[in-house]
Amino acid sequence: MATLRLSEHDVRELVGGLELVDAMEGALVDFSAGAVVQPLRTTIELDEGSHFFAMPAFVRSPAVHGAKLLTIIPANTAKGLPTHAATIALLDPATGALFALVDGDSITELRTAAVSAVSARYLARADASRLAILGSGVQARGHLAMLPLVRAFREVALWGRHADHVRTLVSSAGRPVHVAQSAEDAVRGADVVVLATSSPVPVIDDAWVGPGTHVICVGACRPTHREMDPALVARAHLVVDSRAAALLESGDVVQGIREGRFGEDHIKAELGEVIARRAGRPSDDAVTIFKSLGMAVEDLVAAHLAWRRAGDHGAGTRIPD
Repeated sequence: MATLRLSEHDVRELVGGLELVDAMEGALVDFSAGAVVQPLRTTIELDEGSHFFAMPAFVRSPAVHGAKLLTIIPANTAKGLPTHAATIALLDPATGALFALVDGDSITELRTAAVSAVSARYLARADASRLAILGSGVQARGHLAMLPLVRAFREVALWGRHADHVRTLVSSAGRPVHVAQSAEDAVRGADVVVLATSSPVPVIDDAWVGPGTHVICVGACRPTHREMDPALVARAHLVVDSRAAALLESGDVVQGIREGRFGEDHIKAELGEVIARRAGRPSDDAVTIFKSLGMAVEDLVAAHLAWRRAGDHGAGTRIPD
C-alpha cells in the first residue's frame, strides 16, 4: 500500500476549527481514562540548547499507532530557518505498515491551540471577553485563530519581543488586535492569558493577574525553564495535560515543588479528568492555569483526522512502495 504524504498546505486545508477542538477533547478524555498507551517522550540533547524528541503512542479507537519525531534547534534562527521541525508517522496497528507521513509542524501548531481552546471551554469564565497573548510565533498565531471559537472575545491584546513578527500577526488576524506596549499592559484586565514564548524565565508577574483569569501556558517545556511567576503557580488552580509529564518536564511545576512552594498534589487534575467530570472552574474568582506540554496522542489523533479527510478530498501525495 502506498504511503500518503500530507504537506503543511494539505494539513491546513483539511483540519481545524471546532472539529479539531472536539477531536482534542476526546483525545484528552481517552488519555486520562487510560485508553491510550503513551510513554513519556524520549529526549536526546543534540547540542547545547538543541534537542530531538520521539513521541510514540497507541490510540485504541480509532485504532492507530505511530509517533511524532521532533527536533528543536534554536541556532536555526540565525540561519533564517525554522527552529522546530516535525514529522508524524501513522502506522497500521494490524500490520505495522506505514500508511501516512504528516507534516508535524502544522499539526503541532493546530492541535496545541485546539487543546488550549478545550481548556478555555472548561476553565475560562463563560463571560470572558478579553484575550491576551504573549508571544509572536506560530503558537501565538494558532491561538489567535482558535481561542475565539470557544469564547466571544471583544478585545484581543498581543505582545511580543519581535516587532516584525507582531506586525505580521496583526495584519493577518482578520480582526482588530491591540498591540500592547509591554507584557504587563497586555495581561492586566485580561480574562484569558496565553503564554506562548520561548523564554526560559517568567514573562508574567503574579500581581498582573486578576481574580477569575484563566492562564494557558504552552512554553517552558523543559524542567530548567519557567514561563510563569512561581507565586502565580502557587496560588492558582493548576490543571495539566499529563501529571506524569508535568512532574518530569515542566519547570513551572518541578521547580515550584523543589523550592517547597507546593507539593505534587498542587496539580488538581488532568484536563481530560476535568472534561470527564464536567468539573469546570472551582469558583468565578479563582485563577486557573492550564499547563500544556503537548502529547503524542494529540498529534496522532489530529494527524489521523487529516488522513481521513484527505481520503474524502483526494488530498496529499502518494509515495509508492
